[in-house]
Amino acid sequence: MVSYTFHDSSYIDPGAVIGENTQIGYFCHIMSGSKIGSKCTIGDSVTVMPDCVIGNNVTIQNQVTIYSAISIEDGVFLGPSMVFTNILSPRSQTNRKNGYLPTLVRKGATIGANATIICGVTLGSYCFIGAGAVVTRDVPDYGLVYGNPARLHGWICECGVQLKRLKENRYFCPTCGSQYILIEDKMIAGGKEIL
Repeated sequence: MVSYTFHDSSYIDPGAVIGENTQIGYFCHIMSGSKIGSKCTIGDSVTVMPDCVIGNNVTIQNQVTIYSAISIEDGVFLGPSMVFTNILSPRSQTNRKNGYLPTLVRKGATIGANATIICGVTLGSYCFIGAGAVVTRDVPDYGLVYGNPARLHGWICECGVQLKRLKENRYFCPTCGSQYILIEDKMIAGGKEIL
């Protein structure tokens, strides 16, 4: 018995593993060997290729392709028409399928609409990639990046609001009140005890 839902126009290949209460929209193709967690929302015209791993509670908006060697952890948001690449130097006449570079999207990350993620990078936990950004290198946990190429422009709370600097290396969220500390260029979430 199938424990997920999908539109009749979508293809779910035998051997694909899909978790409970996941919803799959129109014209999707979920290929054999891919693994999708529970409570995911997959929009229209999404392709998930073999050997992809997608966590729980992931939202994938319309027209996104998840290539082989891409891993997406829990709670990630992929905006509409964002793009992953899988080879650094593709050529039509050269088969480089053995050269796929792994890309890791850590827990809670958000990738905005039409952003491009160059293969081989790690997007840190709860980072926020602005719409249209071109990401060519790793993004730190809680990092807010945008532009082409994407650059670090600040820090973002787990709730999705840009952090404000309190003093020196201490930051807070003006919306939810969460507090953070920046240690050696790494943002660390903490409670009120860090201040």
